[in-house]
Amino acid sequence: MVPKTDDGRVIFAVPWQDHVIVGTTDTPVNDVSLEPLPMGQEVDFLLENISRYLSRDPLKDDVLSVFAGLRPLVSPEKNPETSSISREHVTLVSRSGLVTITGGKWTTYRKMAVEAVDQAILNSHLEFQSSVSETLQIHGYHNHSHNFGNLACYGSDALQIQNLIKTEPALGDFLYKDLIQCAEVIWAVENEMARTIEDFLARRRRLLLLDARAAIELAPAVAKLMAKKLKKGKKWQKEQVKLFNNKAKNYLI
Repeated sequence: MVPKTDDGRVIFAVPWQDHVIVGTTDTPVNDVSLEPLPMGQEVDFLLENISRYLSRDPLKDDVLSVFAGLRPLVSPEKNPETSSISREHVTLVSRSGLVTITGGKWTTYRKMAVEAVDQAILNSHLEFQSSVSETLQIHGYHNHSHNFGNLACYGSDALQIQNLIKTEPALGDFLYKDLIQCAEVIWAVENEMARTIEDFLARRRRLLLLDARAAIELAPAVAKLMAKKLKKGKKWQKEQVKLFNNKAKNYLI
């Protein structure tokens, strides 16, 4: 069953540990921001509607983190209701032959890429070749990644993180419950171009989006591990923690 509101809007609820991630995507905004913040009425809306499907009504104190994003929607009409606009992508070709693909969502990135390349081939009168995207394995692919436990999200890279721990057992210590290990910070710096606390806690391991208070608590430890690898001093660590905490406060109610 898909949870729906009285006006027919769909909300989603995804399990995460012993919590639930709840969201919706139907609030129009007029101003674009690099750091969009959830509106108070959005939080109230979600708490009110998801309470119908939980064993008890959730309170604001139960919320671990809040975040928002902006998605461009392509519409042939001027100022339509956002709920009526398709979330699908659109491929446009200019008179010069420039191919533009816009709208859409990241979950359909392969289809978007195939259509864009196919259109470019057609425009350029090149020999057509069928796309291999459907079966192309991306970096980290592994048939049984679930066997890596808390490192499952790394796929085949989990093996190398495990090797780091074997080389330096202290890196096997957990920073957060039984989910995030010290070795992951080192791996992110050495192999995933992580250069700030935010890089790791928000963009690599997503903890900021899932539990902002926990991310704030972990920030000093992450800074210390990163500083050692990046050859940075305590001043850098202090500045990093301050910058991260200032941003993380926006994820708290």
